[in-house]
Amino acid sequence: MPVYNVVRFKVKPGEEAAFLDAHRDGKAKWPGLEHGVIVKTGEQTFCLIGTWSSQDAMVAARSAMIKTLDSFRSVLEDQGGGRGVTDAVSGAVVLEL
Repeated sequence: MPVYNVVRFKVKPGEEAAFLDAHRDGKAKWPGLEHGVIVKTGEQTFCLIGTWSSQDAMVAARSAMIKTLDSFRSVLEDQGGGRGVTDAVSGAVVLEL
């Protein structure tokens, strides 16, 4: 079964284009990523959803994902509650609908 990761972001006002540009043109083409989308979930909030062939593939790409994050970290707001600028979760599919 595939593995998914989901990362929530809150973008500073006026920085939406910079946030999206940081993922365009292959900048988020991490090794092992099969498919990814960014969903706008609110006025300044977004969710990145990635599909990976395995947990190992996702773990192996973690440093590349952090490098991408570092390129736009300055346009993100802290989400509070000790989460920092990202709220990330991942796991294996247990049920396909």
